[in-house]
Amino acid sequence: MVIQALEYGVLVTVSYEPRIIEAIKHIGGGRWNPELKAWLFPSSKLQALLNLQEALPKFYTEPYPYLKYNAKPPTQNDPNFVPKGKTEYVKPELTDQVKEVITMLTRRLAQKGYSPKTIKSYSEQLTRFLYFSELNWDVEHINKYILYLLEEKACSHSYVNQTVNAIKQHLICQGVHHEHEIIEILRPKRQRKLPKVMDQEEVKKLFEVTVNVKHKTALMVAYSCGMRVSEVATLKIRDIDDARGMVIIRQGKGRKDRISSLSERLSKQLDIYRELYFPVEYLFENPMRNGPITERTLQKVFTDACEKAGIKKALSFHSLRHSFATHLLEAGVDLRYIQELLGHANSKTTEIYTHVSKKALLNIVNPLDRLD
Repeated sequence: MVIQALEYGVLVTVSYEPRIIEAIKHIGGGRWNPELKAWLFPSSKLQALLNLQEALPKFYTEPYPYLKYNAKPPTQNDPNFVPKGKTEYVKPELTDQVKEVITMLTRRLAQKGYSPKTIKSYSEQLTRFLYFSELNWDVEHINKYILYLLEEKACSHSYVNQTVNAIKQHLICQGVHHEHEIIEILRPKRQRKLPKVMDQEEVKKLFEVTVNVKHKTALMVAYSCGMRVSEVATLKIRDIDDARGMVIIRQGKGRKDRISSLSERLSKQLDIYRELYFPVEYLFENPMRNGPITERTLQKVFTDACEKAGIKKALSFHSLRHSFATHLLEAGVDLRYIQELLGHANSKTTEIYTHVSKKALLNIVNPLDRLD
């Protein structure tokens, strides 16, 4: 490891070793320069880098010797222990019974092939309901809870509908699945919101301001293939078929595989990325290189890029997928092909992009302009 103090910062040259690279990233503020094949840090990080250089011999005798995330988390007996999440709705006297009910639900959903994410979400929704209703699941208590979520908690209609789905699965588990019981559960009308879309100039600016090669590549993959954040996070190297020019998206939403095209520009970007990061299994690995990058990290990457690009819209990582579909539609691609690329089971889901497509709107002559 060679450290050079320069006028404009600190230049660090180091041979590739995953643990050392991770320690360098952990210091923060560094930026990889592919031309110099070195890391560039601000001068304020010089002492931290010198400390790392001194600790290098330990990397070969002690696994990850001093990194903060290697420290053991505080236990319940520690004075500084703070339990995760808000638990104000929990009633300890009901905990054992609630756990028993949740176990029945998770087993049923697993047998029906629901995804782990859906099982987790349904379990959390049902847990809150059971504590609120004190293990009463008649129609009156269910409707009272739905009204509580809508009026007092101001939850979205989609959130409440997901709660209703979880409760219905629970009722089936308990043998309460009579038609009149299900019908009497009041479900809020589904909200129809337009997708939040960026124009092509905004997408281009987003890529330009993202200096980190790994982050830029992840954003490009999401936009180029119309992928969800979970699909980008779990994408594996073997799913990139350079020879056939395609990307295989395995077990997306609804447990479905689908195929997307591999653009030439993305293919070149992937070559640059692989030369710098050497991923082993997952295309985008976590800092420990023992699993995929987290969805939260990707969301943060997107938010930071929007801030740097000066994009003021209320967007999320999913906006890249919406933008992909909208831009294809504006380019004249048939809606049926877009449906296949997005993996939508129902064409009506894809038709929502016709409402945000500028191409269709620009062809309409405003009645005010017809007056003359």
